[in-house]
Amino acid sequence: MSTSTTASVSTHILDTSVGRPAPGVAVQLSARPGREADWQALGGSATDVDGRCKDLPALPEGTTHVRLDFEVEPYFLKKQADAQQDAPANRDSGATGVFFPEVAITFAVNPGEHYHVPLLLNPFGYSVYRGS
Repeated sequence: MSTSTTASVSTHILDTSVGRPAPGVAVQLSARPGREADWQALGGSATDVDGRCKDLPALPEGTTHVRLDFEVEPYFLKKQADAQQDAPANRDSGATGVFFPEVAITFAVNPGEHYHVPLLLNPFGYSVYRGS
């Protein structure tokens, strides 16, 4: 929740390759009070079955920049393993590894505003935007 002296942040992930939320993705939140300041790790959460992080830590007063780090590799590796289990004929298709093992999004914030930053994700690309 934002106050007149702090901003607040929320996020969710949609796996656009299947048109569904991406559950179980770890998300870390960091903040800094200025462009030249060091990042302060604030903690994190994981996406729920709806792909949402509903319990990210509050931002400290004076925060001007925020970074969300999404650990997407475990999500994609599990998805690949599940697909191989469901379709054994595809095991030797040569598709191994993850192109984007993590996604880091950095953005500026103003006190008193809420920032919802959705991640649209697929195995070979991603997009973000300021939502509502």
